[in-house]
Amino acid sequence: MKASQFFISTLKEAPADAEVASHKLMTRAGMVKKLGAGIYTYMPMGLRVIRKVEAIVREEMNRAGAVELTMPVVQPAELWQETGRFDKMGPELLRIQDRHERDFIVQPTSEEVVTDIARQELRSYKQLPKNFYQIQTKFRDERRPRFGLMRGREFIMKDAYSFDRDLDGAKASYKIMADAYRRIFDRFGLRYRAVAADSGAIGGDLSEEFQVIAATGEDAIVYCPGSDYAANMEKAEALAPEGPRGTASATLTKTPTPGKSTCADVAQLLGVPLSTTVKSLVLATDAVDEAGVVKATQVWLLLLRGDHDMNEVKVGKLPGLGGFRFATVAEIEAHFGCKPGYLGPLNTKLPVKVVADREVALMADWICGANEPDFHITGVNWGRDLPEPALVADIRNVVAGDLSPDGKGALAIERGIEVGHVFVLGTKYSQAMNATFLDEGGKPRLLEMGCYGIGITRLPAAAIEQNHDERGIIWPDAIAPFTVVICPIGMDRSDAVRESAESLLADLLASGVDVILDDRGERPGAMFADWELIGVPHRVVISDRGLKEGQLEYQHRRDTAATKVAPDEIRTFLKSRLQA
Repeated sequence: MKASQFFISTLKEAPADAEVASHKLMTRAGMVKKLGAGIYTYMPMGLRVIRKVEAIVREEMNRAGAVELTMPVVQPAELWQETGRFDKMGPELLRIQDRHERDFIVQPTSEEVVTDIARQELRSYKQLPKNFYQIQTKFRDERRPRFGLMRGREFIMKDAYSFDRDLDGAKASYKIMADAYRRIFDRFGLRYRAVAADSGAIGGDLSEEFQVIAATGEDAIVYCPGSDYAANMEKAEALAPEGPRGTASATLTKTPTPGKSTCADVAQLLGVPLSTTVKSLVLATDAVDEAGVVKATQVWLLLLRGDHDMNEVKVGKLPGLGGFRFATVAEIEAHFGCKPGYLGPLNTKLPVKVVADREVALMADWICGANEPDFHITGVNWGRDLPEPALVADIRNVVAGDLSPDGKGALAIERGIEVGHVFVLGTKYSQAMNATFLDEGGKPRLLEMGCYGIGITRLPAAAIEQNHDERGIIWPDAIAPFTVVICPIGMDRSDAVRESAESLLADLLASGVDVILDDRGERPGAMFADWELIGVPHRVVISDRGLKEGQLEYQHRRDTAATKVAPDEIRTFLKSRLQA
């Protein structure tokens, strides 16, 4: 490929709405062009990256035995109404009507369509297991699309769906996909972690996210440097501290704390560690009748150490707290006789259900609100001053330094960008859509399903967040738009430079190297700046002076200086670098 035959359009400045490195650099490098909010044209340079991502994914999915198909972007609403998601999914689901006023959706994912295929085609146990996948455009009507391809509205995703006879089979299919994902992400050449994830309303324990490590990532990844343990923040368990509880030694005292409504302010005023304070969070759950009318409301008081944060996913899984909401100010005042900021479990006006975090349950001489403005209570102890908590549970986010659940060291936390997710669906969709097969005894049984996704267009953005510097992008070889760029200086003025450049181009192309020759006639500084911005990992510079001295210049995008290489050795040298 010659640059004059391709399309290169770089910019000196990033658009004003670009917030993260990937958005800035993909726009400046001419890889994407914004058409509307969260909607982008994939320009030729960016599309080459996307196609390379797709090729690796496709090869490994095929290798794992998955079968490719393509499902429609526009889907009839009837299928989504069968599962209830037409109404439940909310405004992210783009609903449209055709000329006959029939309802359709623009797919954000394809569980309904693939389940419809399965219930029509997979009739017998002899046809199982089966895994269908597609690489297809999706649309989610994000309230606030941002960060370029990281959180766009239209995107390309690989979604796969497995069908099995029973849960053991589904787990086996899951394992095949989880292994395939590891091969895929290894081939991308990115630093990533596969972390245990919460499977949300789907339920079950088999769920993993694949996170590309990047300081700008939206997700917190918890891992143990001394073991293989890794989980996302929602899933990571905070172990109970070693007991026993300390002995009560302080007197229960109502202490003035004027204007100090946070644990941090109270700790600073009293000159005590923040870890000796307890924060009170008030939640509510509503019992509703068939018409959706609230019949009764239960108010809950959650107690966490002052330096810890509540984990909403963990809380939502506790008995009675599914579908919880934060209590209103009116509900709080009715039960505690006080506005938020000075709340605590002592002397409530109305009964509340108390849930104590594992840490709080073992604390002694702690501090909490007095249920009176401008006052807190110090020296609080379980058993002596209030009953033992009715429910003790892990309800907090872990923090760096907590013990790893596998007992192999302390936990660390880093940021990540989710680019893949695998989980077992069970019979959630097959039951809703009556997708059954006949077992060995001729009896109908529900299909067990799994779901496996990779964000094809999000992945290049994540790669850039992990691999860039002040000059531009630094692509891993596997997904670079071009692997090698030949930069001839004065090609239009020197026959020797032109012949050497074109000879090297021909040789590399014949060897299967994805190479581009910059024959645009740009000045060296502008030419180098373009390719550093675009991020091509390997560069060969050919100049008249270098040829007279019997040398070319090779430089990897991460190298701080060029390496001199003899012209007759450059092909072997490049081969060794590409293999490395």
